[in-house]
Amino acid sequence: MTDQAVSPAPAPMLDWAFFEGRIVPFNDAKISVGTHVVQYGTGAFAGIRGYLDADGETINIFRLPDHCARLLNSARLLRAELPVTRASLAETIVALVERNAPTGDVYIRPFVYKSNIQLTPRLTGLDDELAIYMLTLGDYLDTHGVKAAVSSWVRAPDHAIPGRGKLSGSYVNAAFAKDEASEKGADEAILLDLHGHVAEGSACNLFIVRDGVLTTSPISGDILEGITRRTVIGFANDAGIPVVEREIDRSELYLAEEAFFCGTGVQVAPIASVDGRPVGEAVPGPVTAQIADIFYTTVRGKNPRYAHLLTPVRRRVAASAD
Repeated sequence: MTDQAVSPAPAPMLDWAFFEGRIVPFNDAKISVGTHVVQYGTGAFAGIRGYLDADGETINIFRLPDHCARLLNSARLLRAELPVTRASLAETIVALVERNAPTGDVYIRPFVYKSNIQLTPRLTGLDDELAIYMLTLGDYLDTHGVKAAVSSWVRAPDHAIPGRGKLSGSYVNAAFAKDEASEKGADEAILLDLHGHVAEGSACNLFIVRDGVLTTSPISGDILEGITRRTVIGFANDAGIPVVEREIDRSELYLAEEAFFCGTGVQVAPIASVDGRPVGEAVPGPVTAQIADIFYTTVRGKNPRYAHLLTPVRRRVAASAD
């Protein structure tokens, strides 16, 4: 046998999906191998978490209006024209959650894509479609301590592929970095920008703590304008934790008192080491632990101060598709 990492088992898909304007069985939501998005990556997606509330009966969708707004902005970058608004998209997602009636935490993946079978890489003159599916999902990264490695791959700059849009084709950049990190024995990659400054993880934002100040790269630094990132900054401001958005040098990763990744998938994941160098004296450090506590109590519906960040959906079972 070869000593290779074993890929995680695929997460179970939930039964129903939204496809071509209606809710259908997930297995019926299919496109051709020749579809433009398959050939050229001309799609955009959102990743949205739904958490089982402490009551055991409600799914709390985290920052649903914000995710819908960002998906539609990503669609604008693709010059995609869809007959949906932020409100109607949110309503469709809620309806799909109700139809699937999940019993635990879920990940919701809305997807805008160019649906033609056409051989020219282009954005205009093509048809646009919206699909949404759901799967069960627990922790994407170890929330007790992540081993990170700085990648030799550079974060794609905005003047090549816009990083503030979640564009499907651009994630091959993340895939290269993620594979390299795994081959180094790390859990996650840290990408630098073209100028050698810290950008973000392979598919997540990054914070460090130096001299008690929570620091993250600016949105002009070829990073995704992360919704969880924005939430963390808000939590920190409310808690009286000083926050700075500025360029971060690679060497600061080795001097940081704390560091963590954040994002819809990774949630709040403390970094235990970077390039084999331990981060701080304890994992998680006090600032990371405070932010994580606010985050996890919020999504479970146990923090009324931030209840406005949640769209609660009561679970119910429906018999058939619309």
